[in-house]
Amino acid sequence: MPKMKTHSSLKDRFKVTGTGKVKRHKAHKNHLLSAKSGRQKRVLSTSTLMAAGDVSRLKQGLANLK
Repeated sequence: MPKMKTHSSLKDRFKVTGTGKVKRHKAHKNHLLSAKSGRQKRVLSTSTLMAAGDVSRLKQGLANLK
């Protein structure tokens, strides 16, 4: 049976923590930044953890990512 490959686009978009949780970036921080307040841009620049239901969908794509 061939090896399970990690989906290449998921490698850059998600990181797995030491305890197995998945970190993600927040959306809406790429363009039209002049219309957004400084507080909103500051909050959007932090990373957050994915919801448990979404993590179960990603497990196969992130198979070899540690």
